[in-house]
Amino acid sequence: MRLLLLLLTFGLCSCASSSPDTPAFFAMDTAARLAPAENTALLAELGYAGLGGRPSTARAHAEALRSRGLRLFNAYHVARLDDREAGLPADLARAVDDLAGLDAVLWLAIQKVELGEASASRPVEQAREAVVDATLRRLLEYAGPRMVRISLYPHAGFWGDRFETCLRTVERINDPRLTVTFNLCHWLKVDGGQADPMPLIRRALPRMAFVTINGADAGDTAKMGWDRLIQPLGRGSYDVKAFVSGVRAAGYRGPFGFQGYGIRAEPAELLRQTMEGWRTILR
Repeated sequence: MRLLLLLLTFGLCSCASSSPDTPAFFAMDTAARLAPAENTALLAELGYAGLGGRPSTARAHAEALRSRGLRLFNAYHVARLDDREAGLPADLARAVDDLAGLDAVLWLAIQKVELGEASASRPVEQAREAVVDATLRRLLEYAGPRMVRISLYPHAGFWGDRFETCLRTVERINDPRLTVTFNLCHWLKVDGGQADPMPLIRRALPRMAFVTINGADAGDTAKMGWDRLIQPLGRGSYDVKAFVSGVRAAGYRGPFGFQGYGIRAEPAELLRQTMEGWRTILR
């Protein structure tokens, strides 16, 4: 049964790449901020493979994207867990329901893990991990029949801020329907620009579904603001081309997404400039 799930998951994820030599490149809705029809037209015109969105608008975007041969890759949701809450949190069930049948992954960022008296006998971090693991197992059980996969999304300032924390969680659960995402801007903010992500990326390869990138500055990145850590591709002093080449050389063949949070530019110009940057990276 586990082998069947693994083959099914690999088959669904592998279609996200255009070819072994040309990875799929999608835009997150932090950059593609238009209504579904306008977003789709712009993404198709510029050569993007699709969109990373939100559960609440996923169905409308997926239908528009499908009409132009594009796809909704994933939908981002922030979760706050509490061990005093019995069963699967309602917001997680709702997010899965929003994605049911769309062949899109639920991008899950775990912001907080609250502990009650039942966890008082354990070390705090061990107790939080137990809450996370139990919730994720319930989530996978609920999402499985609805054909929704989950990918943990590391986010600075959250409980799951480190890529390694999210990867360890995925390794503990050990379910092929649960994967991890590498976010360049959050790695730079949390781990710093001098840290080498490649050892962890190589370890994560069997369980890594997405990589998000953007232009950024090099240096003491942990002290930088988001205006320097999230720029259009082609901007900034951080060598994103070398990073992408390294990830590809390590064996990653999945899609790349563009993170455009906070960039003050019109979507059309931002996405045009970023696509030029992406094509430069591929050359």
